[in-house]
Amino acid sequence: MESLVKRIQAEGRSLKGGVLKVDSFINHQLDPNLMMEVGKEFVRLFGHLPINKIVTIEASGIAPAIMTGYLMQVRTVFIKKKQPNTLENVYASSVHSFTREQDYEVCINANFLTPDDHILFIDDFLAYGNTARCMIDLAHQSGAIIEGMGFCIEKTFQKGGEYLTEQGINFHSLACVTSLEHEHISVCEEPKSRFK
Repeated sequence: MESLVKRIQAEGRSLKGGVLKVDSFINHQLDPNLMMEVGKEFVRLFGHLPINKIVTIEASGIAPAIMTGYLMQVRTVFIKKKQPNTLENVYASSVHSFTREQDYEVCINANFLTPDDHILFIDDFLAYGNTARCMIDLAHQSGAIIEGMGFCIEKTFQKGGEYLTEQGINFHSLACVTSLEHEHISVCEEPKSRFK
């Protein structure tokens, strides 16, 4: 996605430890026009599938997920990183946060993820594939079917995409960062051959 690649090149910052900082337009301050473009691209890529629900994980995946859900006219639900006292009937899993370097126990209301659901999972980043693994686990627990996964940015050198390919997951990343070495961001649009 050319506009996303240009924003990463113009505003992204490479930090130590393989961290890409894009907080000026994706995961802190948001550009709603860019998020709408992202949503339209995910609809173009996945709109032919029998999706009846978008799932993401709080918090940075919510903006692209809700735009995609709006355009597809399906409900959007986010996996919570903390279980509220009011939430009892849940599916739970664990996910490791790459940027915060800690594990989270996450959950989703069992009423909002059922065997009737054909889901599209949306997130801001695909790095090691930790949130994707969490989604796969929750889908197994609930009986929901994962029709596809969409990521705004994939860091290809951290191998999450290889894991999803091995699992037979239909996924697409809108921009691929191939290197963050020496504070330089190498980025390209995702090759069209990597999704079904």
